[in-house]
Amino acid sequence: MTSCLLDGFQAFEVQRGGVRLHARRAGQGPALLLLHGHPQSMAMWHRVGPQLARSFTVVTMDLRGYGDSDRPAAGEGSAAYSKREMALDAIAVMRSQGQERFQVLAHDRGARVAHRLALDHPGAVERLLLLDIAPTLAMYRDTHEAFARAYWHWFFLIQPPPLPEALIESDPVRYLHSVMGNRHAGLGTFDPAALAEYARCIGIAGSAAAICADYRASAGIDLEHDRADLATGLLLAQPLRVLWGAHGAVGRCFDVPGLWRERATNVSGHAVDCGHYLAEEAPDAVLAEALEFFRRR
Repeated sequence: MTSCLLDGFQAFEVQRGGVRLHARRAGQGPALLLLHGHPQSMAMWHRVGPQLARSFTVVTMDLRGYGDSDRPAAGEGSAAYSKREMALDAIAVMRSQGQERFQVLAHDRGARVAHRLALDHPGAVERLLLLDIAPTLAMYRDTHEAFARAYWHWFFLIQPPPLPEALIESDPVRYLHSVMGNRHAGLGTFDPAALAEYARCIGIAGSAAAICADYRASAGIDLEHDRADLATGLLLAQPLRVLWGAHGAVGRCFDVPGLWRERATNVSGHAVDCGHYLAEEAPDAVLAEALEFFRRR
């Protein structure tokens, strides 16, 4: 079904360390990688991806644990789902297409992967446009009641197994709809075909365990990596633009640009009149920002 949503994108697969990564490619021009968020797949780019492919060589992929990519075992400390491992997946996908240097547009979990990707592989990432996140370490550090109520899944998914997995597996579509539908725009903002694709993918065996491992990694090994960066003073050197939903919890609960200025040397950005799912709620705004930001040299 993703092929219908991402019209003109050709599917391909990459194997890395025994993990099969599903990806698609379209267009010509400078390389641009799109990374999706939770609990979605690359289908979330259907309202901006085809338009971007008119100006860029667009590659989009399903993160490990999501979409049609593999769901490997979490390993000790959920290390298989660290954003460092996911960043290496992205490098492998882009190199398979002959792209050694590229730009990145990423949302939610994918934006956390993009942050790590740019830190660990500065020679590969030219610039980043991140949607509706603040740095992971800062969000955990500055958590308060309003954020905990809005982002309850951050704290549910990191509980010890097997409880979160069992509850999700009892009705995965209900979990999907609860996470996505209880935000600003509700479920009505999503294309029914896209929503059906997200439902199909979360129903794939192993999805619940993979989602939990992703979030456990973010609350564990990813924070270790972030603290190591802070200890050494490592900052993002690439131009970074951040957009966030004016009606979303991230923008309400955190100083998004201020927190990113603590982690990067060149930050711009602003709020958009929407909620968390910018690429589906406000695709025209995202497309305009992407075309302006990625074309500028």
